[in-house]
Amino acid sequence: MFHPLRVSAVDRLTDDSVAVAFEVPAELSDAFRYTPGQHLALRRVVGGEEIRRTYSICAPAAPAGARPELRVGIRFVEGGEFSTYALKELAVGDVVEVMPPMGRFRLDPRPGYFAAVVGGSGITPVLSMASTVLAREPAARFCLIRSDRTVASTMFLDEVAEVKDRYPDRFQLVTALSREEQASGLPSGRLDRARLTGLLPSLLPVAEVDGWFLCGPLGLVVAADRALRGLGVDRSRIHQEIFHVDDGSTPGRPPAGAAAPAHASLTATLDGRSGTWPVREGESLLETVLRGRSDAPYACKGGVCGTCRAFLVSGEVHMDRNFALEPEETEAGYVLACQSHPTTPEVELDFDR
Repeated sequence: MFHPLRVSAVDRLTDDSVAVAFEVPAELSDAFRYTPGQHLALRRVVGGEEIRRTYSICAPAAPAGARPELRVGIRFVEGGEFSTYALKELAVGDVVEVMPPMGRFRLDPRPGYFAAVVGGSGITPVLSMASTVLAREPAARFCLIRSDRTVASTMFLDEVAEVKDRYPDRFQLVTALSREEQASGLPSGRLDRARLTGLLPSLLPVAEVDGWFLCGPLGLVVAADRALRGLGVDRSRIHQEIFHVDDGSTPGRPPAGAAAPAHASLTATLDGRSGTWPVREGESLLETVLRGRSDAPYACKGGVCGTCRAFLVSGEVHMDRNFALEPEETEAGYVLACQSHPTTPEVELDFDR
């Protein structure tokens, strides 16, 4: 459910990014309370067309009883309607429709040793994680390895520096620039798998890290994941969120032997109510549900945000792509409705589980 929230601040971070803050009315404090790492879905209607986008919360999570601070980072995407609006038009006092926080890329504050490898705007949720866990847990430590093109393109430069100044003994910051030399720190260049495999053990005791958080473009996240797995890190300690996907894949092609049936029906349960609809040729199961239930949850429709996650009760589906669900979730039977197509005549989804 979306709620109209007033914009309380729009802060320019770089030439192509801003941080947008929203006022949370007292009566919505509980609805908008979040765990560090979660994101918000924002909605705007232009010319009768609904545009939804998800953006991660960068602010520290509020302690119990305090009103949550909602602040998200938005980077301009070429051709992106919402990011263009946010950078060029959005102003203090404007009202934006916002869905309560969601997402499973999260760090519940607890004692431990945590580390993150981020690229570009991938710093956004990790900034919330690091600032929250270090403030709440005196025994916690956090290592942040971030990759950016140049200093000028680096989002939340001052905010990260403030965390480093506040927790000098418990916060380690390592910066890599791919297109610019820096006076100190790592030599310029991309953080690929080979480089990370050699770098990570020299920075911290890899085996002692309780949780790894990888966030940013697909290439960096995949490289970091493979480096960590090669270093012996169990996958249960690795958490990922993709911010940009450009893998050249072509959606809608089921694997051999899994062709879509000529006629298929979908039964879906949402907010305690069930319905059954025929699946039209070529459409995803989310599109099928939306024809009967306009309140079905979704945001990016690209297999990235995980908003449309649902439990596959019965039947079989083919997912075009998945950059949101952890392996444990898919093994347990969860799918992304926006990327799923039926491969059996009858399919049932449950959005409430």
